[in-house]
Amino acid sequence: MGQSKTRMLTEAGVAIAIAQVLSFITIFHMPQGGSIKAASLVPLMLFAYRWGGTRGILAGVVYGILHFLLGFKSSIHYLSIILDYILAYGIIGICGYFKDSLSGLIGGSIVAIVLRWCASVTSGALVFASYAPQGQNPWIYSMIYNASYMIPDGIINIVVLVLIYQAVKRGLKRGV
Repeated sequence: MGQSKTRMLTEAGVAIAIAQVLSFITIFHMPQGGSIKAASLVPLMLFAYRWGGTRGILAGVVYGILHFLLGFKSSIHYLSIILDYILAYGIIGICGYFKDSLSGLIGGSIVAIVLRWCASVTSGALVFASYAPQGQNPWIYSMIYNASYMIPDGIINIVVLVLIYQAVKRGLKRGV
């Protein structure tokens, strides 16, 4: 295995581990699952920007599986596992397909977070439809429910990412 591949795998492991530790710092937890965390997506996003979208998606999928195994579970329904963990966190890696610039960083992060929201909305409408108030469309309920924590969580992640991005880039250049 070449030095670059070893470095990439090491950075993936470190990003996944830091993301998992940050996920334990919960700012607010919703009653039926979902929470606002301490910028837990930032390590995965930084990894994706550094190593590209395909590797970012793979790191996100591994994180999603680990997060399911170690974190709070509101459901163990197979659709919830696939949509809320494997797909939703794997999708975060797509930000690595965006240009390595401030506008690419922000745009890619927004797209990744919106697609994560879409995966969770789908899970909410299919798996958690019984939580919708009587007479309310489960899709509308799921959109509102998931947006109530994902918007603040997404903003925290993007703000932290923007604040540390240049320093991380300089540090990585020195370390190469």
